[in-house]
Amino acid sequence: MILFPFYDYWWFYLGFTAFVLVVLALDLGVFHKKAQEVGFKEASIWTTVWISLALIFNYLFYLYARYRFSTHEQYTSISDFDPHTQAKTTALEFLTGFVVEKSLAIDNIFVFAVVFAYFGIPKMYQHRVLFWGILGALAFRAIFIAMGSVLMEYQWVVIFFGVLLILTGIKMFFAGTKPQNLENNFIVRQLKKVFRVHPQIEGQRFLIKKGGLTYVTPLFLALIFLELSDIIFALDSVPAIFALTKEPLIVFTSNIFAILGLRSMYFMLVGVMDRFAYIKYGLASVLVFVGVKMVWLNDAFGGKFPISWSLGIISGLIGSSIAASLIIDRRKQKLEIENIKLNEGGLPHENR
Repeated sequence: MILFPFYDYWWFYLGFTAFVLVVLALDLGVFHKKAQEVGFKEASIWTTVWISLALIFNYLFYLYARYRFSTHEQYTSISDFDPHTQAKTTALEFLTGFVVEKSLAIDNIFVFAVVFAYFGIPKMYQHRVLFWGILGALAFRAIFIAMGSVLMEYQWVVIFFGVLLILTGIKMFFAGTKPQNLENNFIVRQLKKVFRVHPQIEGQRFLIKKGGLTYVTPLFLALIFLELSDIIFALDSVPAIFALTKEPLIVFTSNIFAILGLRSMYFMLVGVMDRFAYIKYGLASVLVFVGVKMVWLNDAFGGKFPISWSLGIISGLIGSSIAASLIIDRRKQKLEIENIKLNEGGLPHENR
């Protein structure tokens, strides 16, 4: 049974979408009207704001669900239906979906850095590219979620995506850590065949006209590449959240909130990404766990693996990979300092 069917909650989708559009309009039209480089402090503040908005929404959603489940005949007529327990479960499902999507978005951040470096996009214009890129990503995610809400009703589809997530996670375990080179990338080569490309950046403009011809700038190519990359990432992230909840409303809202804060998280982490060398193992483990959950665990636990356990396991996997990255990075920095002292004729601290 779907607790929040679209035909009863279309107004919720409409209101939430309107809220997102207003927030995005304020972001680009007021707070980032002029092209400027986003620093670590500003990015950290905005990251905190986006996460706080998601948590506030989650609490209000919990209160609404508890009220709705307690008063509406649609739910009170169901035997063995505890409104408070179910409301708590829906809130945990939103939170878990948000954590999963936010974690998997770290892969997007690495792609952002590679794309901006390849196309030579200055930092002051990166926010504009990401804004339009994420606006497009929101539309594509809505389409994927709508399709997923129908397809995930079929068990063979669930098994297929579960196996796909497991294989993707295993592949990520053994993937190299060398920076990607986009020179021979298929998407980049096709874009340059399709569009008339202007070799230089012309301010914030995506399109320019010269000699009666329309050219696309490197900003436009970077934008298209990011959009296509997000579509590929959505093939992992959307099924991953559907493995945690069957409610399209929760999948939609948690996914959108995670994407909204992706720009600020990029600007916050772009300068320290090399310190999180082992986080890919945490992300890979999450994908494998979610895949196993879709293929086997849900059925093994009577149709639904406990959401509180899922949240704990996912948070533990991501948290431990972040902790391991920071600890090992600190040790490397300490060793480098000691080597510098030795090269300069000094002695390591512990030998003094």
